[in-house]
Amino acid sequence: MFRRLLPIVMIMMLHFAVQATHERAGEITYKHIKDLTYKVTITTYTFAPSPADRCELEIEWGDGESSILPRTNGPPGNTPGGQFCEHTGELLSTDMRKNIYEGTHTFPAPGTYTISMEDPNRNAGILNIPNSVYVPFYIESELVINPFLGPNNSPDLLIPPIDQACVDELFLHNPGAYDPDGDSLSFEFIDCKGSDGQPIPGYTLPPASNEFTLDSVTGNLFWDAPTMQGEYNVAFRIVEWRDGTKIGSVTRDMQIQVSSCDNNAPELTTITDTCVRVGDTLRFDVTAFDPDTNRVELTAAGGPLVLEDNPAQFEQPIDSIGQVTSTFTWAPGCSNVRNRAYQVFFKAKDQENMVNLIDLHTTTIRVIGPPPENLVAVTEANSIQLSWDQSDCPNVRKYRIYRKNDVSGFEPGYCQKGIPPAEGFQMIKVIEDPDVTSFIDDNNGNGLVRGIQYCYRITGVFPDGAESYASQEVCAHLDRDLPIITNASVRNTHPQNGSVYVAWSKPDELNYEQTPGPFQYRLLRAPDDDPGNFTRIATLDGINDTIYIDTNLNTRDKSYYYQVDFYNNTPGNVFFIGTSEVARSTWLEIASGDNELNLSWTNEVPWVNESFVIYRQDPGSATFDSVGIAYEPAYKDSGLMNRQEYCYKAKAVGNYTDPAINRTLTNNSQEKCGVPLDNEPPCPPELTVTTNCEFVENVLTWTNPNNYCADDVMKYHIFYRSTEDSDMIVPLDSTLSATETSYTHGNLESISGCYYVIALDSVNNASEPSNTVCVSIDSCSVYRLPNAFTPNGDQHNDYFKPFPYTSVDRIDLRIFNRWGQVVYKTTNPDINWDGKNQNTNNDVSDGTYFYICDVYEITLQGQRKRTLQGSITIIR
Repeated sequence: MFRRLLPIVMIMMLHFAVQATHERAGEITYKHIKDLTYKVTITTYTFAPSPADRCELEIEWGDGESSILPRTNGPPGNTPGGQFCEHTGELLSTDMRKNIYEGTHTFPAPGTYTISMEDPNRNAGILNIPNSVYVPFYIESELVINPFLGPNNSPDLLIPPIDQACVDELFLHNPGAYDPDGDSLSFEFIDCKGSDGQPIPGYTLPPASNEFTLDSVTGNLFWDAPTMQGEYNVAFRIVEWRDGTKIGSVTRDMQIQVSSCDNNAPELTTITDTCVRVGDTLRFDVTAFDPDTNRVELTAAGGPLVLEDNPAQFEQPIDSIGQVTSTFTWAPGCSNVRNRAYQVFFKAKDQENMVNLIDLHTTTIRVIGPPPENLVAVTEANSIQLSWDQSDCPNVRKYRIYRKNDVSGFEPGYCQKGIPPAEGFQMIKVIEDPDVTSFIDDNNGNGLVRGIQYCYRITGVFPDGAESYASQEVCAHLDRDLPIITNASVRNTHPQNGSVYVAWSKPDELNYEQTPGPFQYRLLRAPDDDPGNFTRIATLDGINDTIYIDTNLNTRDKSYYYQVDFYNNTPGNVFFIGTSEVARSTWLEIASGDNELNLSWTNEVPWVNESFVIYRQDPGSATFDSVGIAYEPAYKDSGLMNRQEYCYKAKAVGNYTDPAINRTLTNNSQEKCGVPLDNEPPCPPELTVTTNCEFVENVLTWTNPNNYCADDVMKYHIFYRSTEDSDMIVPLDSTLSATETSYTHGNLESISGCYYVIALDSVNNASEPSNTVCVSIDSCSVYRLPNAFTPNGDQHNDYFKPFPYTSVDRIDLRIFNRWGQVVYKTTNPDINWDGKNQNTNNDVSDGTYFYICDVYEITLQGQRKRTLQGSITIIR
């Protein structure tokens, strides 16, 4: 009977599979409508003849609610199953249908929602999904509603999730993801999912002769190369990021149909990366060539082509034999400026009858806003006023003002937005109101410096932070109507008779109607330990007297601040005009190191020091020789002898950037001596520990730092603690040689414990501890008992005792006969039971006995009880 029913059952199952085969590929996307309301679109591609064709689909919103979404594309008519639909989808071929289902939903509150759809019917015969016809088709998208990040629209996937490939030929796919909000996108493989959104058991990526990969940045999927004909499905997630925060994702489950063919894919050629300025028009050609001279279809998809404002155009060429060329054209507007570049995906598909192979090319286009125009800089008393025209783009939200203390020579490249840090500009102000088009630079109330040429550029900033091109550069300097200090240079170093050379540039842009002269300089000095306490040290009459030697100073132990007050000295009309900036004499410090000295010095001057020349006087020498040049106020002099004295001075070389003060300024520090000392510990050793279970010991070995980071390690100290969290660290032992890099810790109750090693050098500088290595009792066999012994006096297996063990403090063993009477008990872990009743000292009968044994093990966490239960058989 069963044999007669089996063919019927199999036919019914086959019929069910044919009837049910349905879903091929799809994804869920969403768009923000207002507040908490979103429009959701489910796009699926299905097996067209399937009677399981759906007029509507159920969607789960992720907030506990669900809805039925109607299909919205295609003409009215009957499904293959005979059901009437208002829309029957778009028939792409005899076995492929595109379906769009749409609906809106208002979510209850901000939060993260997983929007999902599950259809019970995948199409049959998917090679990398076992029994695919019986596996549900599941897709989901994640919506994050975050009021702090603003509304969000999911990326649109502009290239369909159905593609064709050939055996042994490279396959390429890109979903054509376009994010209308300009959010960053990343791509990652996930498992195809089935019932309840769980990964499908047995699912694998399609087999490849080389690799199957997904570029996490571009979304390019490479299959190099298919090995077998058939249909395959893969799934990947496109994740949206805004300001470094995940804000949503879309999952695509796509199908690749692999055939055997001798066709060659067409080849695309065009530009890869470019930029376009708002107000300009971008044009470039795209050419597709087919090596088999098949007809070629050339298409394009991408954000610029679907924009509401200023969409790009791509001329749709007529299919031609062997080669086709078309032109991409785009004149973007201000609303198209954004931080993230746009992508355009060009696709060439040959028209060979059996399999249509493709080539994809992605062109990245960055839209950059126009620069602010007509920037002007006007000098005022101690400041510079900037003004510029309001941006031509109404969506500019603010302006950034950049300054450099010299002419930059920067010429923005065509794809260079903003100002690169390498150009040396500093952003000094952000104008938050786009209607404000002026700014007074007074150095945050401290006043600008005479003698410095200040150069400015401005950029406009768009809503997502994108910067425009930089404006033209304008430069200005304050009037040279006050003395400009140029030197505070130590002439000689001495505790009482030191001296400093002080000089300044005379004012040469005076207003003689306001200050008729003659003029007087009053030179002021303050010590470095009281820099605000200036006292007058000299008065110099006449505008050309601009040099002073300050003598009888302690230049060995102190540095000094100088400034020059400027007076109109007309008889009967003496008044203060102004003062110079403050300059400090260069002060050198030296810190000792192992075979080296670390020099640093002050740089408190109003001019720009561009380099520093280091001079050294060696032991026994009477002269200073140049040993190096630094471009920051620090220098390390290495390769020295410890405990030998070396003396130094530093010469600062700089200038003012005002071109009218066209001379090099040199200023010396005091002389200072230092002694290299070995005060630097060696780097720590690297420790490993192996356990010898037979001898219950741990063998420590470590690296010798002299081999890679030190030269005078002399010995090691070894430390131990019995548990991981113990505060008690025990100095275990030490070695007497740098080459003695092993130690055996034996006679242990337990192998568990933690170790580290410290290296000591020739003057007992101790390194940081090495890595800590902890040994667990699991490194050796745990305490176990046998199930039989033979106490018959033949010297073989006469005692009941454990297998070899370590790390046991004690046990609590009780052995019972079958009536529950205790015949033996002990706390000795070795047990050594001879088969006698402990109460009578008589041999117990042969047979089976039962035991309970509490084992108190010494572990890294401290003492731990483990209970063993079992039986023991006595055989004599």
